[in-house]
Amino acid sequence: MSRAFEITREVDLPAAPDDVWTAITADNAAWQFPGMEVAPGEAPPEGTPIMTCDPPHRLVIRVQSPDGTFNALDYAIEARDGGTAHLRYVHSGILADGWEDQYDAIGGHTDFYFHTLGQYLEHFRGRPVTYVGQPSSGIEGPEAAGTPDAMAALRAALGVSSDAGAGDAVHASLGDAGTLDGVIDYSTPEFLGVRTTDGLYRFFGRNHFGSVVGMSAHLFVNGIDAAAREAALKTWLDGVYA
Repeated sequence: MSRAFEITREVDLPAAPDDVWTAITADNAAWQFPGMEVAPGEAPPEGTPIMTCDPPHRLVIRVQSPDGTFNALDYAIEARDGGTAHLRYVHSGILADGWEDQYDAIGGHTDFYFHTLGQYLEHFRGRPVTYVGQPSSGIEGPEAAGTPDAMAALRAALGVSSDAGAGDAVHASLGDAGTLDGVIDYSTPEFLGVRTTDGLYRFFGRNHFGSVVGMSAHLFVNGIDAAAREAALKTWLDGVYA
């Protein structure tokens, strides 16, 4: 049975409204995943599902599905002291079957994505980015990555203890994808974020929401072959559950 939902988040961000607007509309790949682009000061491209576009203050997007479900994303940006900004975000819509898992997943992912947005704005703002993973889904693990202890297995592969938190160091091999040397910037039972000098690695415990553990990477360095890096990370992730 379908059911309406609404998720609201308010976050303070370490950047001016213009920079937040650019991150949300043009640099999605730097903190979330590649999406539609709206250049600052310009109208959205014809045919895009945008209802409101008022740079750098308000963006409202609504996507309707043939089955009657829909998603509406409302971003409201306000200037704050010290060249910072406040973002109020409302995600509403109608979800189909599996409402509880979907709702919990949306809430958890929203918190993680907006934390990642803050990390991007603080550490990598304006740097060209290569997103590694499939749009929306990233890099998914195998079927064995859907068990209740799948995130524990991932943490063990990274040498991260169950009580490790923000600021703790990570030094791990990712097989042919190289090494992961950085610090934890986000840690919950369902999600793990690692920041390096040139990237943000995101690990998603979607096994908690009826799917499998996945990951993605936002790399702020030139010369990345996204397809080759994705294949190498996929091989490593599959190997964690072999």
